[in-house]
Amino acid sequence: MPPTEYKVVETQTVTDEQLTAIINEWVALGWQFDGVQFAMRDASKRPAMAFLIFTRSRVAADSTAANS
Repeated sequence: MPPTEYKVVETQTVTDEQLTAIINEWVALGWQFDGVQFAMRDASKRPAMAFLIFTRSRVAADSTAANS
């Protein structure tokens, strides 16, 4: 099995539109969405930040770079 490559994208704009845009951008570049982690504020129910995690196999990453 080829090694997995990880990408973490941080955003301070935690809206559905922003998260959707980030996911669509990185998936179009060949990454698979793996999950999201939220950083919460003490005084608010809204997250202060979000960290979106993407993965891809190294083989896919190498062939994508070779075709560029």
